[in-house]
Amino acid sequence: GKSIAYFSDATGEYELYIKNQDGSGEPKLINLSGSGFYAYIHWSPDNKKVAFVDNGRRLYVADIATGKTTKIAEDVNYVPGAFRELFGSWSSDGNNIAYTTIIETDFQKAWVYSLSENKSYPITDAMSNVTEPVFDPSGKYLYLFASTDAGPVVNWFDQSSQDMQLTNSIYLITLQKQTISPFAKENEIEEVKDSTAAKIKDKPDSNRTRLKIDWDGIQNRIVAMPISKGSYRSLQVPKEGELYYLADAAPGAGPSMLKTYTLKKRKEESIMPLDGYLIAAKGDKMLFNNNGKWGVVTTGQKPSPDAMLNTSLLQVKISPKEEWKNIFNEAWRVNRDYFYDANMHGINWMAMKTKYEALLPDVASTNDLYRVMQWMFSELSVGHHRFDVSGDRRTKPDIIPGGLLGADYDVSNNRFRFKKIYGGLNWSPDLRSPLTEPGVNVKVGDYLLEVNGVDVIADQNLYSYFENTAEKITTLTVASSATGANKRTIKVVPVASEVSLRNRDWVEGNLRKVDEATKGQVAYVYVPNTGAEGHEYFKRYFFPQADRAGIIVDERFNGGGQLADYYIDLLKRPVQSYWRYRYGKDQKAPNASIQGPKVMLIDETAGSGGDYLPYLFRQAKLGTLVGKTTWGGLVGVLGYPEFIDGGVVTAPNVGFFDDKGFGIENVGTAPDVEVEQWPSEVINVHDPQLEKAIEIAMEELKNNPPKKAPAPKAPNKKIR
Repeated sequence: GKSIAYFSDATGEYELYIKNQDGSGEPKLINLSGSGFYAYIHWSPDNKKVAFVDNGRRLYVADIATGKTTKIAEDVNYVPGAFRELFGSWSSDGNNIAYTTIIETDFQKAWVYSLSENKSYPITDAMSNVTEPVFDPSGKYLYLFASTDAGPVVNWFDQSSQDMQLTNSIYLITLQKQTISPFAKENEIEEVKDSTAAKIKDKPDSNRTRLKIDWDGIQNRIVAMPISKGSYRSLQVPKEGELYYLADAAPGAGPSMLKTYTLKKRKEESIMPLDGYLIAAKGDKMLFNNNGKWGVVTTGQKPSPDAMLNTSLLQVKISPKEEWKNIFNEAWRVNRDYFYDANMHGINWMAMKTKYEALLPDVASTNDLYRVMQWMFSELSVGHHRFDVSGDRRTKPDIIPGGLLGADYDVSNNRFRFKKIYGGLNWSPDLRSPLTEPGVNVKVGDYLLEVNGVDVIADQNLYSYFENTAEKITTLTVASSATGANKRTIKVVPVASEVSLRNRDWVEGNLRKVDEATKGQVAYVYVPNTGAEGHEYFKRYFFPQADRAGIIVDERFNGGGQLADYYIDLLKRPVQSYWRYRYGKDQKAPNASIQGPKVMLIDETAGSGGDYLPYLFRQAKLGTLVGKTTWGGLVGVLGYPEFIDGGVVTAPNVGFFDDKGFGIENVGTAPDVEVEQWPSEVINVHDPQLEKAIEIAMEELKNNPPKKAPAPKAPNKKIR
């Protein structure tokens, strides 16, 4: 507790600094030669070394006295995030580090690195996903989480990982061959008296004797702890046989719970809901966070009111002009050290820094700074390059959302009249339609006369009457005529956004158009992106229409996300067999499959995963692409460090290529049949692209009608 370790870019590059905890004296600087950015410092128990990682997914250990830094390991595969924590824990003698690496299958594998040997030993095989290996302070055990159903989840890039959940269990490894499992039956254990081992047990690390690990056969000494499967993380072991960990509830089922298990009691106990926690090196105190609030308690105890920390008292005085140069340099380095192409698309990146740095003296505001940086990054000519967060602002005015009723209006007799009411799914919060909820008696053609007692006239902006009404009970006066015929007062709760309502109306309208134009022969499925929402849409619309002869997949306005293997795998399904039941129709397998014509709608607003989906559609020779060339952005973004003001710039760090080389980026995926959405036609309630897709699907159905299923006679087993 006498020193603190931290990273600083005071020299222009990040280095490791060691400084007295009280702030006195000059810090010791340790030069680093990793990938440029660093995180997750862990002091050794003897305070002589620190472990840390860099953005290249490498794990290091630095000797404080000599300043020597040694690379221990690195991941084989990259995963999203500004950094990944490879470190697991130090052994109590400070000679071993437990850690994990991500291997070719995206699984994590556990290792222990011996500092004295400068060598790593595998602790687990590659047949399960292993996380957070942690030494017991006694030196007898190593604990870890392991999962055998993690495969679909850790393959995070594939959209088919949506809906998948992994479970893990807690395991114990005995580090010495002679150490008996703490879960062995008591009558199978021979009591040891007056032995050396028993004496060591009383003082497990009194003088930090070198820990002995029997590497031979260590994978055969893995024991499952008697704790049910769950979703566990944040394993910490402050004392011998005393485990703490967080158990995550199922999505939407509640908060994470801090739990403890002791080998002595052989019992799991729940302590309190938490988002995160950290136990001090001595094991007696615990810092915790829950719902954005912080506190310190005795380890394993519930907090009293005085345990909470008043973080609102923390203040930092800043000098914006001094920060701006730091932010500029940081943003430049983020791109230097994260961009997928180390050659920076052939651009002299140092020259770009010099070119745009010259504008910094004239920067007068944060907006100016971010604009200059935007100009610099545009030199790389790559999509997905943006500021995810644009940093601090001098003022942060409250945003007061106006309420919306989910309707279109026209004007008659200087009054607003309901022209269209968007129907929703009122049991779903995202699709609640205020005017269609139970007890709300409003119909198309009614007039809106008053809002919360204020007379509504068409001379004023309609939305001004709904200021600060979103998600609040609001009183409306409506009538069948502008003069007040059949006037009635109703209470509604306006929504803050109509996007979901209007999108659903558009999708359902297109579905009806296709259904009517094809007489129910062709399915229509819209996918807004290639992530979670698109996954939900595809399930919602594909399976109920899987009995159709053909399908139109509409990916216009697709916002991307993951790699759309889920859609393509379902669209590619061939008929494999047929099955006969005693009752009901014969059935094909897989039943949810469409073998007839397939058309995909694309446009210039579909990008990223929305570029890749039609690429896969064409690659699989599934059908015809109709519309306009997609956006052309297939160098993706996977997480970056923050600036000092909280801003974040992307540095696209995963680029697509195939056997033809790099492509699609700045080019897009072109249609087979180009169709423009001329405004004059769209205004007149036409959708030229959808109409062309219907035409193509029907023509293909005419030329290649679906094959009829065979109808063989049942076997005749009669003996002749």
